[in-house]
Amino acid sequence: MDETEFWELIDTTREAAEGDPEEQADLLVDRLLQLDPEMVLDFARHFEARYNRAYRWDLWGAAWVLLDGASDDAFDFFRCWLIGQGREVFEGAVHAPDTLSELLGDFDEEIDGDGEELGYAADEAYEQLTGTVAPDLGIAPAPAEPEGTPVDFENEAVLAGLYPKLWERFKG
Repeated sequence: MDETEFWELIDTTREAAEGDPEEQADLLVDRLLQLDPEMVLDFARHFEARYNRAYRWDLWGAAWVLLDGASDDAFDFFRCWLIGQGREVFEGAVHAPDTLSELLGDFDEEIDGDGEELGYAADEAYEQLTGTVAPDLGIAPAPAEPEGTPVDFENEAVLAGLYPKLWERFKG
C-alpha cells in the first residue's frame, strides 16, 4: 500500500461516515478486512508514522485550544482524529497548527477531536483476518518527548499569541 492508497482509504471512510470518527473507524475496519494481512500492516505503518510525526508541542497546543484542554491521552486521540481528517488537514496542521482554524469546517466538540478508535482499526482488522495480534511494524518508535519547544498550556496569553486564529475562532 502506498501513501496515496492510504489517504484514499482515510478519505473515503471519513466521507462515508459523514465525519463521525467512530463510524469512520468501523468503516475503516470493514475496508481493511477486504485486504490481505500484509496490506493491513502497510496501512498500520502509514498510520503509525503519521501519528508519531504529529507528536509535536505546537500541535499539542493547538489541540489544547480546540479541545479546551488536552491530557496526554486526549492528545493521543486527537492525533488519530487528525489523521482521519485526511492529508490536507493533517499536513496543514503539522506544518502550521494555527491553520486548523481555516482547514476545519464545522467542529462539533461532542464528536470531533477524538479519534481513539481510528488508532485501533488496523490492529482490529489484522486480528480478524489472521486470528493473531499484529507483529511489530518495524518503524521507529515515537520520541519520548514531543518535538519542538514546550508550550505553557495553562497560560491563555501564550496560547492566544501562538494560535491567534484558533483562539479567535474557538475562544473568542
